[in-house]
Amino acid sequence: MASTPVQNPPTVDLVIPVYNEEEAIAVFHRRLSAVIDPLPYSFHILYVNDGSKDATAERLAEIAAADRRVTVIELSRNFGHQAALTAGLDHSRADFVISLDGDGEHPPELIPQMLNLALQGYEVVLTQRVEAQQAGWFKRWTSDAFYRWLNRLSNTRILPGSGDFRLLSRRAANALGQMREYQRFLRGMVAWMGFQTVILPYTPAQRIAGRSKYSLRKMLKLAADAIFSFSLAPLFLGISLGGVFLLLALMEMIYVLSFWLTGRQDTLAPGWSSLMFVLLVVGGVLMITLGIIGVYVGFIFQEVKHRPIYFVRRILSSKEDSTRHDGQA
Repeated sequence: MASTPVQNPPTVDLVIPVYNEEEAIAVFHRRLSAVIDPLPYSFHILYVNDGSKDATAERLAEIAAADRRVTVIELSRNFGHQAALTAGLDHSRADFVISLDGDGEHPPELIPQMLNLALQGYEVVLTQRVEAQQAGWFKRWTSDAFYRWLNRLSNTRILPGSGDFRLLSRRAANALGQMREYQRFLRGMVAWMGFQTVILPYTPAQRIAGRSKYSLRKMLKLAADAIFSFSLAPLFLGISLGGVFLLLALMEMIYVLSFWLTGRQDTLAPGWSSLMFVLLVVGGVLMITLGIIGVYVGFIFQEVKHRPIYFVRRILSSKEDSTRHDGQA
């Protein structure tokens, strides 16, 4: 009697960027393992250490030594969250790739649902934060304002409340890997690609330990990268401001002309203040326009250097790894 061939289970790579998470990472890994151990998939866990300055590297080495599914990618310095995610995606080879943070706010308990949706044929599974009670009103307000204005300025619609907790099919992950721009806003890049997408709402959990590594400065930089990478609308700001002030100048000219037509020109104030006002307005519009153009030129300058997105210092794994070790295309 012929034996029935054994079908290999689907493979899944979990890409987890970490930065200064020495207190949280061991707890997170136990929580993650409890979720994925019963699932009928072949998992590979890729921790990307983004230049942590605490004992995160030591904790990750201990995890890798105890769990054969774990590979630790240590970057040569802190390149940022988006670059760390890119490093993990570059080293993934599985049928499905799930990215999530290692601080516990992205609940790994959502992984089974994400995989079920992927098996239904969806190539991108986006998660959408529907509730963030632990976040302050300022963070919620700025997040809502950011997505609202970004979607108004850009032709690419980005899901409000989305982040970097997502699943990609191998085809979608390969497509994303072809996009090697230096200024990276991955959630916008994923939205720009298209592919069949489904949205999975979730409630973010509390951080396991420590504080968020996304400072206000980093969030502002991410917002700037998003706006200037996905919209040309700021370039038209100078034109709009010029039109507004041209209209104001026309109204002022009509106002002054009315004094001359009615013989009241002697009551007008000397023209020095009006002249200075016009000069300051024109100078302001020019400076704003030049500043916006300068930002775009700066982005172009960064891109044409074709520097790698990241460098890898070392890779810790219980098995030989022959994948790419830098961020160059």
